[in-house]
Amino acid sequence: MNALPASAEVGGVSATAAPVANSSGSVTNQAIQVLQGPYITNTYGSGISCQGPTMNFTPYVTGAVSAQKPFNGNYFDNVYDMRDLTGDFNDDGEAIGDGAPDNPGDILYRVPVRTGQKDNYNLSVGFSMTWSSPLDKKLQNQCKEAAAANIDLMRQQAANKRLDFEIARLKNCGELIRSGISFHHKSPYASVCADVVVNNVTHIKQHIHTIPKVSRKAEDLGGVIK
Repeated sequence: MNALPASAEVGGVSATAAPVANSSGSVTNQAIQVLQGPYITNTYGSGISCQGPTMNFTPYVTGAVSAQKPFNGNYFDNVYDMRDLTGDFNDDGEAIGDGAPDNPGDILYRVPVRTGQKDNYNLSVGFSMTWSSPLDKKLQNQCKEAAAANIDLMRQQAANKRLDFEIARLKNCGELIRSGISFHHKSPYASVCADVVVNNVTHIKQHIHTIPKVSRKAEDLGGVIK
């Protein structure tokens, strides 16, 4: 519905009233997005990988400030002199108004008017949290058992390789020591074969020797035995 301008003529002065309505506003939309991350996956080798429960913790801080610059708490509205006291005469010869202000444009006084302007502040602090867990616990437990078995297998394989290394070191060091070849005691590599013992070379076992008795005749000794 449109409002039509209304015109009025008073004392030769035309005044037009044209109502105007203005509306303004602003809308601010703020949203917090929670992203669901994938399950944490642990890999144990041999193609074994297990996914465990996941918890996502997302803190957030949002704020908004709305203000108008420069800030004016109030303003002064002019009050004009609209008095019409002279300009014409009545039948008795008395001065009367002629329908036009006597002092157009003159300001009588100023009236303070509040603007209602104010600053707006908004602060939001919080967090979002989600918890995700596999539904099939049986498959989860089987994957854990397979991972534990594979870890035991890798440990045994590492122990076997260590045993093979120690035996090879023992054999090679023993053969070199038996052949009279060894590192100098000040060599940084002397400790490689330092704990290798070769019987009858670096270590002599405890043993007993028997000494046979020998009897000789007196004349062989050049004397007489009494």
